[in-house]
Amino acid sequence: MAKASSNGAFELCVKQEEPTLVPPEETEKGLYFLTNLDQNIAVIVRTIYCFKSDSKGNEQSAEIIKDALSKVLVHYYPLAGRLTISSEGKLIVNCTGEGAVFVEAEADCAIEEIGDITKPDPVTLGKLVYDVPGAKNILEIPPLVAQVTKFKCGGFVLGLCMNHCIFDGLGAMEFVNSWGETARGLPLKVPPFLDRSILKARNPPKADFPHHEFAEIEDISNTANLYEEEMLYRSFCFDPEKIEKLKKAAMEDGVLPKCTTFEALSAFVWRARSKALGMKPEQQTKLLFAVDGRQRFRPPIPAGYCGNGIVLTNSLCSAGELLENPLSFSVGLVQEAVKMVTDGYMRSAIDYFEITRARPSLAATLLITTWSRLSFHTTDFGWGEPVLSGPVALPEKEVILFLSHGKERKSINVLLGLPASAMEVFEEQMQF
Repeated sequence: MAKASSNGAFELCVKQEEPTLVPPEETEKGLYFLTNLDQNIAVIVRTIYCFKSDSKGNEQSAEIIKDALSKVLVHYYPLAGRLTISSEGKLIVNCTGEGAVFVEAEADCAIEEIGDITKPDPVTLGKLVYDVPGAKNILEIPPLVAQVTKFKCGGFVLGLCMNHCIFDGLGAMEFVNSWGETARGLPLKVPPFLDRSILKARNPPKADFPHHEFAEIEDISNTANLYEEEMLYRSFCFDPEKIEKLKKAAMEDGVLPKCTTFEALSAFVWRARSKALGMKPEQQTKLLFAVDGRQRFRPPIPAGYCGNGIVLTNSLCSAGELLENPLSFSVGLVQEAVKMVTDGYMRSAIDYFEITRARPSLAATLLITTWSRLSFHTTDFGWGEPVLSGPVALPEKEVILFLSHGKERKSINVLLGLPASAMEVFEEQMQF
């Protein structure tokens, strides 16, 4: 039985065995190129997938998943290598074939006892993903670290730690689904397209567009002080009815002929968060979000492209403009930011990094990351689809995550962390 900690809260106990390396059955050697879009978001992403089958226990789960990993890594061989720095000072993969890190573990309770995994909980959920001890930077963390934790009820959790420079959400999803197909003895539905040179910078590079995603904004509202408070993590569910109501509110003044769920929800939470953080009217604030460029590049990127096919776009305005204008104003800004993402803009973003090596700045910024279109819930290793799946933690305090929710995935969960006093204001604005 999982024990309650001294303050009465649930405390998950997980016993991890020693990590092993799972090399691919065969591999290509050499250096593997990562694009400028990969360089930009080299953060560690931790996710978990909970499986439980009525007809099949978890006795063989680790063995089957580990065996399938050595086979699927043949197709995805860069994952078995190690990150290093190229002669140009950029991240690159050294395809050593060392293998992914794999850990078997056991939990002392039933899977249901973990509670609500739709809310990031780094303390509890973090125990289900193996952290490489003593790693001082991302170069010391292998591109793929996997942990299979068996629970007393016959269920198990696959916890993954992957570097975003290897995959974006879609690429990661295709990899995990391919791994599941391999475990079930099936051919890969979407074989990976590994040649990332299709997105290399032009020679000579030319930045044809302004790239405000990199703009450093001064925090004149002193929000940094707020962040010294205790951080609270919450998830807010927007069901189809609430989403419809929000879209109607965005269009009621007749300024916008149409708007998508993403546009309405992004604009709404951007306003709500700016207000919750007590931004001064003259405070510049920036919204950043990723747009999938796969179909927007000319020619479009081939199916199965496993690198980052996403490009960050942005909106910039003052908090005053955001809050004093109707919702249609901020939705309009989001629509402009989406429209901006053309082949020319994306090539310019790739070249801008080539010239400046700049990283997107997160000062006075909200970064929205959308997983609501990713079908992580379809992954099947032979125990059926996951009963639950999601992130372990939000990568940065400036990030808000949109996750699809419910049986038909029609609802959206909005996940975020805010300082306690700001969360109170944010929660009030979610009631509409």
